[in-house]
Amino acid sequence: MTAELSPVDMAKYVAAKRAAEFVEPGMRLGLGTGSTAAWLVKILGEKVRGEGLQITGVPTSSRTAALAREQGVPIATLEELKWLDLTIDGADEFDPKLNLIKGGGGALLQEKIVAAASDRMVVITDTSKEVETLGAFPLPVEVIPFGWETTRALIEETLGTVDVDGRDVVLRMAGDAPFVTDEGNRILDLHLKRIGDPRQLSLALNQIPGVVENGLFIDICDAVVIGHGDGMVELRDIQAGTVVQEQVEAEDHENLFTDIAD
Repeated sequence: MTAELSPVDMAKYVAAKRAAEFVEPGMRLGLGTGSTAAWLVKILGEKVRGEGLQITGVPTSSRTAALAREQGVPIATLEELKWLDLTIDGADEFDPKLNLIKGGGGALLQEKIVAAASDRMVVITDTSKEVETLGAFPLPVEVIPFGWETTRALIEETLGTVDVDGRDVVLRMAGDAPFVTDEGNRILDLHLKRIGDPRQLSLALNQIPGVVENGLFIDICDAVVIGHGDGMVELRDIQAGTVVQEQVEAEDHENLFTDIAD
């Protein structure tokens, strides 16, 4: 079945498989949202069902929660567990300092809360997400529905005072209606092209009334696992200052590769 995977899906799969090796029995684990994180949940589900791995996951979205239940991964709320050992999640972009843009799937608020409540965050991704400077991917900003147009205007005004190359602010849509987050909020996507100072921008955005949170993850990610289409993975640990390359065996598990578009 692995032979049927595209190079992009193979890269996501091997990154998730390698990252699953960080998971130890008894861990309280943050489960990310998105296509790469979905591979991780499926791999962990196999370990739970086939090997008796005992873990408890905290999903970062209703989609991830549904997939975890389907795969047999025990889940709990952050309120129940209080603190987590590890969060594994994807990213829309990452830079050499492992600063991230996240929120392409609309779950940035829960993703950031869960990651911040973890001893360690590992990002699983493929080579297409690596950039020298953040900003090519639109930066999601979660805002409350009340007065969102005023909030957008304030964001546009703020963008004129920071080091970015673009200032287009677009309301995210789901068909003919605005996209709604799990918390009932809206998403504004900021098309910035280049973010000169991610930390400054993050602080400026979060001071705007109506902004709940932004998709810049600064000083949160500890390591990244980058998958390649040929089965190779690269592990970068910013704390240890190490870069390791490994080949990951892509085993054939028919049940794992069903509905791979999740």
